[in-house]
Amino acid sequence: MTSNPYPLGLRLHGRRVVVVGGGAVATRRVPALLDAGADVLLVAPELTPALRARADAGRLHWVQRRFVPEDLDGAWLVQVAIDDPVAAASVSAVAAERRIFCVRADDRTAATAWTPAVTRHGPVTVAVLGGGDPRRAMTVRDAIRDLLAVRLAPDGTAPTQSGPEAVTGATGATGGRQSGRVALVGAGPGDPELITVKGWRLLTEADVVVADRLVPGLLLDELRPDVELVDASKIPYGPSRAQEEINQILVDRARAGAFVVRLKGGDPYVFGRGGEELLACAAAGVPVTVVPGVTSSIAAPAAAGIPVTHRGVAHEFTVVSGHLAPDSPASLVRWDALAGLHGTLVILMGLKNLAAITATLIAHGRSPQTPAAVVQEATTGTQRVLRSTLGEVAAAALTAELRPPAVVVVGDVVNALDS
Repeated sequence: MTSNPYPLGLRLHGRRVVVVGGGAVATRRVPALLDAGADVLLVAPELTPALRARADAGRLHWVQRRFVPEDLDGAWLVQVAIDDPVAAASVSAVAAERRIFCVRADDRTAATAWTPAVTRHGPVTVAVLGGGDPRRAMTVRDAIRDLLAVRLAPDGTAPTQSGPEAVTGATGATGGRQSGRVALVGAGPGDPELITVKGWRLLTEADVVVADRLVPGLLLDELRPDVELVDASKIPYGPSRAQEEINQILVDRARAGAFVVRLKGGDPYVFGRGGEELLACAAAGVPVTVVPGVTSSIAAPAAAGIPVTHRGVAHEFTVVSGHLAPDSPASLVRWDALAGLHGTLVILMGLKNLAAITATLIAHGRSPQTPAAVVQEATTGTQRVLRSTLGEVAAAALTAELRPPAVVVVGDVVNALDS
């Protein structure tokens, strides 16, 4: 006779949780642990780029080696995220000796704890256990999420979907499950609830998800267990996949009959190389659906209380990339012309070159007293906002040890809503 699991919500804030393994499974599970405030110790010889970025940012502790029993000292929970059954069994044996609950990705029957299928709706968290069947749990979870997120029409009925799909490379039926296709989905600026309803729906249908570093990690935690997760993280000034390799992954998986979601932070077409990926798929005859996302160029200032336009203050805003220095021969930005504008300037990927950018703007006539702000990790629980002036913001950001992803805002709108 099998016993039913006892459902329980763990309050992990400040408590040690050990994750063994640094691959795709850990990439999916760690964000939820961090969201719960756990003190995460990650034990693995190697990490995915996304996990490496979290370690470099100080969000978790990484021990670059294989597991040893002493790793469980002080632990409240352990998650085994490796596919080697012998190694996984050795970890769970140590956990059992110490009476620490252990989640195993390789063998649910050998685990002492299961991770449920989870959906979050504001302060409400729904966790579903499917009797050991993850597909059943996901199906029920998705139905509950649909009920929580339903938007009723004025007559009290659920609205029907209308409007054409933005599909390039093929015609055919919209909606429902299709294979051998790609969707470029904007995941928004960081808060997992800011993905569009359509983007989330396609994500739940995906066979393969190719994800950037900036996508909300909790979205990955909600993927079906059988979904292939490809970490296409482009860590600034760190390890990255060549764009051509990403393009080839999209094409190859789709040609093999899979539905591939290319999940990108913000919007796919705002410095996201979505156009390059669409062209590569179109050239290979792979149909593509484009789902716009909430871009950080607008969302980050808004999350910091800064409107990019405001009556009587700014009638225009310009979004530019700052990943290249103003004096770089490869830069396409006319910084001299931008210095003469009266509206708002939003700079993405400009933290490394911020000193050179601000100096160039000032040299071409923008007042050093112009209000400026930097918003780091906007819309997330770790958001930071620094307010300064154009002449001092680069030094202030350095002193504050701000890091990417960060959005820089220049203009009088920075102080427009100050009381």
